Amino acid sequence: MSGSIEQGTSQTHGNTHILHFLVRLPRTMEEVWTAVATPAGLAGWFTAVDVLEPRLDGEVAFRELSAGRVTAWDVDRVAEYTVAGGRLRFHLERERQSGCVLRFTHEFQGEGQSEAAWRTRFERLIGNLGSAPPPPGQEPAEPLPGQYT
Repeated sequence: MSGSIEQGTSQTHGNTHILHFLVRLPRTMEEVWTAVATPAGLAGWFTAVDVLEPRLDGEVAFRELSAGRVTAWDVDRVAEYTVAGGRLRFHLERERQSGCVLRFTHEFQGEGQSEAAWRTRFERLIGNLGSAPPPPGQEPAEPLPGQYT
């Protein structure tokens, strides 16, 4: 299974915009958690993180956005960051034996990130996580697309 990004949805309520994405990833929740809830993981596909206190009400500072607080934290399941640029929520769910689904929400006021910008980021996330390893004894003869040899 390779990763996939389902069509994002966008809602507007007055001056509040909400983007939703469903991203299917070929990795365990624990592996994806590292990508959405650690400075090194977030820097690999989203933005550099200057501060991240991994707990509810911890401080967070994204270099390309702004600083704020961790407003939801359920280890290996939910990381939500509320900064001056809005609210970013990463909600992970198990899918099949070795994959997971990322339900992403970005809520912001005024002008903000476009659906295309987030799609590009999620493509980078999928690329960074790579494809799921094949079962033992069933390795492909050629590298899968996006894999390095």
